Amino acid sequence: MPDAAAEPGTAAARNAAEEKSLLSRPAVDPDSSAAYGDHPDQVIDFYVPRGAAAPGTPAPVVVVLHGGAWRAPYDRRHISPFAGFLAERGFGVASVEYRRGAEGGGADDPVAGRWPDTFDDVAAALDALPGLARRHLPEADTRRTVLTGHSAGGHLALWAAARHVLPAGAPWRLDGPAPLRGVVALAPIADFEVAGKLDVCGGAAQQLLGGAEHFAERRPYADPALLLPTGIATTLVQGRADADVPQAVAEAYADAAARAGEVVGVTLLEDVGHFPLIDPSADACAVVAEEIAQLAW
Repeated sequence: MPDAAAEPGTAAARNAAEEKSLLSRPAVDPDSSAAYGDHPDQVIDFYVPRGAAAPGTPAPVVVVLHGGAWRAPYDRRHISPFAGFLAERGFGVASVEYRRGAEGGGADDPVAGRWPDTFDDVAAALDALPGLARRHLPEADTRRTVLTGHSAGGHLALWAAARHVLPAGAPWRLDGPAPLRGVVALAPIADFEVAGKLDVCGGAAQQLLGGAEHFAERRPYADPALLLPTGIATTLVQGRADADVPQAVAEAYADAAARAGEVVGVTLLEDVGHFPLIDPSADACAVVAEEIAQLAW
Protein backbone atom coordinates (compact mmCIF):
# COMPACT_ATOMS: atom_id res chain seq x y z
CA MET A 1 0.00 0.00 0.00
CA PRO A 2 1.18 3.56 -0.59
CA ASP A 3 2.41 5.55 2.36
CA ALA A 4 -0.59 7.43 3.74
CA ALA A 5 1.62 10.44 4.48
CA ALA A 6 2.25 10.86 0.76
CA GLU A 7 -1.38 10.55 -0.31
CA PRO A 8 -3.06 13.56 -1.92
CA GLY A 9 -4.39 16.06 0.56
CA THR A 10 -1.83 15.34 3.27
CA ALA A 11 0.72 17.83 4.56
CA ALA A 12 3.53 15.68 3.14
CA ALA A 13 1.93 15.68 -0.30
CA ARG A 14 1.46 19.43 -0.27
CA ASN A 15 5.03 19.97 0.86
CA ALA A 16 6.30 17.73 -1.92
CA ALA A 17 4.23 19.60 -4.50
CA GLU A 18 5.49 22.97 -3.26
CA GLU A 19 9.10 21.79 -3.38
CA LYS A 20 8.62 20.40 -6.88
CA SER A 21 7.09 23.68 -8.05
CA LEU A 22 10.15 25.60 -6.89
CA LEU A 23 12.88 23.19 -7.95
CA SER A 24 11.35 22.58 -11.39
CA ARG A 25 11.71 26.24 -12.30
CA PRO A 26 14.63 26.99 -14.63
CA ALA A 27 17.52 28.83 -13.05
CA VAL A 28 17.73 32.53 -13.80
CA ASP A 29 21.20 33.57 -14.88
CA PRO A 30 22.66 36.66 -13.20
CA ASP A 31 23.74 39.74 -15.10
CA SER A 32 27.22 39.41 -13.62
CA SER A 33 29.15 37.62 -10.91
CA ALA A 34 32.12 38.53 -8.75
CA ALA A 35 34.40 36.64 -6.39
CA TYR A 36 34.87 37.75 -2.81
CA GLY A 37 37.58 35.15 -2.11
CA ASP A 38 39.70 32.45 -3.72
CA HIS A 39 37.41 29.44 -3.14
CA PRO A 40 35.01 28.57 -5.99
CA ASP A 41 32.04 28.98 -3.62
CA GLN A 42 33.09 32.49 -2.62
CA VAL A 43 31.07 34.28 -5.28
CA ILE A 44 28.17 36.72 -5.51
CA ASP A 45 25.68 36.84 -8.39
CA PHE A 46 24.26 40.25 -9.29
CA TYR A 47 20.88 40.99 -10.87
CA VAL A 48 20.31 44.54 -12.07
CA PRO A 49 16.94 46.15 -11.26
CA ARG A 50 14.44 45.88 -14.09
CA GLY A 51 11.27 47.20 -12.54
CA ALA A 52 10.56 50.74 -11.42
CA ALA A 53 9.26 50.50 -7.87
CA ALA A 54 10.16 54.13 -7.22
CA PRO A 55 10.88 55.97 -10.49
CA GLY A 56 13.61 58.54 -10.35
CA THR A 57 15.37 57.13 -7.30
CA PRO A 58 18.21 54.59 -7.11
CA ALA A 59 17.08 51.04 -6.46
CA PRO A 60 17.64 49.45 -3.05
CA VAL A 61 19.94 46.45 -2.77
CA VAL A 62 18.61 43.10 -1.55
CA VAL A 63 21.20 40.59 -0.38
CA VAL A 64 19.90 37.02 -0.77
CA LEU A 65 21.24 34.06 1.22
CA HIS A 66 19.95 30.70 0.00
CA GLY A 67 18.89 27.79 2.16
CA GLY A 68 19.29 24.05 1.88
CA ALA A 69 20.25 23.17 5.47
CA TRP A 70 23.81 24.41 4.84
CA ARG A 71 24.35 21.17 2.89
CA ALA A 72 26.53 20.85 -0.22
CA PRO A 73 23.89 19.69 -2.75
CA TYR A 74 21.92 22.94 -2.38
CA ASP A 75 23.50 25.99 -3.93
CA ARG A 76 22.30 29.41 -5.03
CA ARG A 77 20.82 28.15 -8.32
CA HIS A 78 17.61 27.02 -6.64
CA ILE A 79 16.97 30.54 -5.32
CA SER A 80 17.88 32.28 -8.60
CA PRO A 81 14.22 32.52 -9.75
CA PHE A 82 13.51 34.41 -6.52
CA ALA A 83 16.50 36.68 -7.16
CA GLY A 84 15.24 37.35 -10.68
CA PHE A 85 11.76 38.01 -9.33
CA LEU A 86 13.10 40.65 -6.95
CA ALA A 87 15.04 42.29 -9.79
CA GLU A 88 11.82 42.50 -11.80
CA ARG A 89 10.27 44.23 -8.78
CA GLY A 90 12.87 47.00 -9.01
CA PHE A 91 15.54 45.81 -6.60
CA GLY A 92 19.22 45.38 -7.25
CA VAL A 93 19.97 41.86 -6.05
CA ALA A 94 23.15 40.24 -4.73
CA SER A 95 22.83 36.47 -4.29
CA VAL A 96 25.61 35.09 -2.12
CA GLU A 97 27.19 31.66 -2.38
CA TYR A 98 29.12 30.21 0.57
CA ARG A 99 30.83 26.99 1.58
CA ARG A 100 28.50 24.22 2.70
CA GLY A 101 28.92 20.62 3.80
CA ALA A 102 32.08 19.01 5.09
CA GLU A 103 35.54 19.80 3.75
CA GLY A 104 36.09 17.62 0.70
CA GLY A 105 32.46 16.49 0.70
CA GLY A 106 30.70 15.91 -2.59
CA ALA A 107 27.16 16.36 -3.83
CA ASP A 108 25.95 13.42 -1.74
CA ASP A 109 27.53 14.61 1.51
CA PRO A 110 24.79 14.81 4.17
CA VAL A 111 26.75 16.99 6.62
CA ALA A 112 25.35 20.47 7.21
CA GLY A 113 27.74 23.39 6.95
CA ARG A 114 31.36 23.85 7.90
CA TRP A 115 32.80 25.42 10.99
CA PRO A 116 34.07 28.07 10.74
CA ASP A 117 34.10 28.31 6.94
CA THR A 118 30.39 28.94 6.41
CA PHE A 119 30.49 31.87 8.82
CA ASP A 120 33.81 33.12 7.43
CA ASP A 121 32.25 33.28 3.97
CA VAL A 122 29.06 35.10 4.92
CA ALA A 123 31.01 37.69 6.90
CA ALA A 124 33.52 38.17 4.07
CA ALA A 125 30.77 38.46 1.45
CA LEU A 126 28.90 41.11 3.42
CA ASP A 127 32.11 43.04 4.05
CA ALA A 128 33.01 42.98 0.35
CA LEU A 129 29.50 43.72 -0.88
CA PRO A 130 29.44 47.55 -0.88
CA GLY A 131 32.47 47.78 -3.14
CA LEU A 132 31.34 44.97 -5.44
CA ALA A 133 27.80 46.32 -5.66
CA ARG A 134 29.02 49.76 -6.71
CA ARG A 135 30.68 48.12 -9.71
CA HIS A 136 28.04 45.52 -10.57
CA LEU A 137 24.87 47.38 -9.56
CA PRO A 138 25.65 50.99 -10.49
CA GLU A 139 21.91 51.75 -10.60
CA ALA A 140 21.45 50.78 -6.98
CA ASP A 141 21.95 52.56 -3.67
CA THR A 142 23.95 50.46 -1.21
CA ARG A 143 22.84 52.78 1.60
CA ARG A 144 19.42 51.10 1.29
CA THR A 145 20.37 47.47 1.74
CA VAL A 146 18.03 44.78 3.04
CA LEU A 147 19.25 41.33 3.96
CA THR A 148 17.02 38.34 3.27
CA GLY A 149 17.47 34.59 3.39
CA HIS A 150 15.42 31.42 3.31
CA SER A 151 15.55 28.59 5.85
CA ALA A 152 19.27 28.06 6.62
CA GLY A 153 19.85 31.25 4.68
CA GLY A 154 17.37 32.97 6.98
CA HIS A 155 19.57 31.91 9.88
CA LEU A 156 22.61 33.37 8.14
CA ALA A 157 20.77 36.63 7.45
CA LEU A 158 19.84 37.03 11.14
CA TRP A 159 23.38 36.09 12.16
CA ALA A 160 24.99 38.54 9.72
CA ALA A 161 22.85 41.35 11.12
CA ALA A 162 23.97 40.48 14.66
CA ARG A 163 27.74 40.48 14.19
CA HIS A 164 28.12 43.55 16.41
CA VAL A 165 26.67 41.64 19.36
CA LEU A 166 28.81 38.53 18.94
CA PRO A 167 30.90 37.60 21.98
CA ALA A 168 34.11 39.56 22.43
CA GLY A 169 36.92 37.95 20.51
CA ALA A 170 34.70 36.44 17.82
CA PRO A 171 36.55 36.75 14.49
CA TRP A 172 33.42 38.02 12.73
CA ARG A 173 32.49 40.69 15.27
CA LEU A 174 31.89 44.24 14.05
CA ASP A 175 32.42 47.34 16.16
CA GLY A 176 28.93 48.61 15.33
CA PRO A 177 25.74 47.54 13.56
CA ALA A 178 26.00 46.67 9.89
CA PRO A 179 24.65 49.42 7.60
CA LEU A 180 21.36 47.68 6.85
CA ARG A 181 17.83 49.00 6.41
CA GLY A 182 16.62 45.72 7.83
CA VAL A 183 16.34 41.95 7.64
CA VAL A 184 13.52 39.83 6.22
CA ALA A 185 14.13 36.24 7.30
CA LEU A 186 12.03 33.60 5.54
CA ALA A 187 11.20 30.48 7.57
CA PRO A 188 14.56 30.90 9.31
CA ILE A 189 16.30 28.33 11.48
CA ALA A 190 16.40 31.09 14.04
CA ASP A 191 16.56 29.29 17.40
CA PHE A 192 18.92 26.34 17.61
CA GLU A 193 17.48 24.94 20.85
CA VAL A 194 13.95 24.70 19.47
CA ALA A 195 15.22 23.52 16.09
CA GLY A 196 17.09 20.71 17.82
CA LYS A 197 14.06 19.64 19.81
CA LEU A 198 12.02 19.49 16.59
CA ASP A 199 14.85 17.77 14.65
CA VAL A 200 14.69 20.47 11.98
CA CYS A 201 16.39 19.29 8.77
CA GLY A 202 17.72 16.18 10.49
CA GLY A 203 19.67 17.96 13.20
CA ALA A 204 21.36 20.33 10.77
CA ALA A 205 22.03 23.08 13.33
CA GLN A 206 24.07 20.75 15.50
CA GLN A 207 26.00 19.55 12.46
CA LEU A 208 26.68 23.15 11.43
CA LEU A 209 28.50 23.70 14.71
CA GLY A 210 30.61 20.56 14.36
CA GLY A 211 28.47 18.02 16.19
CA ALA A 212 27.29 17.44 19.74
CA GLU A 213 30.77 17.76 21.24
CA HIS A 214 31.10 21.37 20.03
CA PHE A 215 27.49 22.53 20.10
CA ALA A 216 27.39 24.17 23.54
CA GLU A 217 30.67 26.06 23.21
CA ARG A 218 29.97 27.32 19.69
CA ARG A 219 26.28 28.10 19.99
CA PRO A 220 26.82 31.59 21.54
CA TYR A 221 28.71 32.53 18.35
CA ALA A 222 26.12 31.20 15.93
CA ASP A 223 22.57 31.05 17.31
CA PRO A 224 20.54 34.17 16.40
CA ALA A 225 18.28 33.66 19.41
CA LEU A 226 21.29 34.35 21.64
CA LEU A 227 22.43 37.40 19.66
CA LEU A 228 19.86 39.97 20.70
CA PRO A 229 18.97 42.78 20.63
CA THR A 230 20.45 43.87 17.30
CA GLY A 231 18.81 47.26 16.92
CA ILE A 232 18.16 46.44 13.26
CA ALA A 233 14.59 46.27 11.94
CA THR A 234 13.73 42.60 11.52
CA THR A 235 10.74 40.79 10.08
CA LEU A 236 10.18 37.04 9.93
CA VAL A 237 7.89 35.59 7.26
CA GLN A 238 6.62 32.12 8.06
CA GLY A 239 4.15 29.70 6.55
CA ARG A 240 1.83 28.21 9.14
CA ALA A 241 1.87 24.90 7.25
CA ASP A 242 5.68 24.69 7.07
CA ALA A 243 6.71 21.12 7.84
CA ASP A 244 10.45 21.69 7.32
CA VAL A 245 11.02 24.62 9.68
CA PRO A 246 7.89 24.79 11.83
CA GLN A 247 6.31 28.02 13.00
CA ALA A 248 7.50 27.33 16.56
CA VAL A 249 11.09 28.14 15.54
CA ALA A 250 10.23 31.64 14.33
CA GLU A 251 8.04 32.25 17.37
CA ALA A 252 10.86 31.21 19.71
CA TYR A 253 13.16 33.79 18.11
CA ALA A 254 10.51 36.52 18.36
CA ASP A 255 9.98 35.63 22.02
CA ALA A 256 13.73 35.81 22.67
CA ALA A 257 13.83 39.22 21.00
CA ALA A 258 10.96 40.44 23.19
CA ARG A 259 12.77 39.30 26.31
CA ALA A 260 15.80 41.28 25.10
CA GLY A 261 13.64 44.38 24.67
CA GLU A 262 13.34 44.25 20.90
CA VAL A 263 10.23 43.98 18.73
CA VAL A 264 10.53 41.60 15.79
CA GLY A 265 7.75 41.48 13.25
CA VAL A 266 6.30 38.06 12.42
CA THR A 267 4.14 37.64 9.32
CA LEU A 268 2.33 34.30 9.39
CA LEU A 269 0.82 33.04 6.15
CA GLU A 270 -2.11 30.63 6.25
CA ASP A 271 -1.95 27.41 4.20
CA VAL A 272 1.63 28.15 3.15
CA GLY A 273 4.49 25.70 3.56
CA HIS A 274 8.26 26.05 3.32
CA PHE A 275 8.95 26.69 -0.35
CA PRO A 276 6.29 29.13 -1.62
CA LEU A 277 8.09 31.98 0.14
CA ILE A 278 10.75 31.94 -2.60
CA ASP A 279 8.64 30.57 -5.48
CA PRO A 280 7.70 33.40 -7.87
CA SER A 281 4.59 31.49 -8.96
CA ALA A 282 3.19 31.58 -5.40
CA ASP A 283 1.24 34.42 -3.83
CA ALA A 284 3.45 34.14 -0.74
CA CYS A 285 6.44 35.33 -2.76
CA ALA A 286 4.68 38.62 -3.51
CA VAL A 287 4.07 39.06 0.23
CA VAL A 288 7.80 38.59 0.81
CA ALA A 289 8.63 41.22 -1.81
CA GLU A 290 6.29 43.67 -0.11
CA GLU A 291 7.88 43.03 3.29
CA ILE A 292 11.28 43.76 1.76
CA ALA A 293 9.96 46.90 0.06
CA GLN A 294 8.59 48.24 3.33
CA LEU A 295 12.08 48.20 4.81
CA ALA A 296 14.01 49.15 1.68
CA TRP A 297 12.06 52.21 0.58
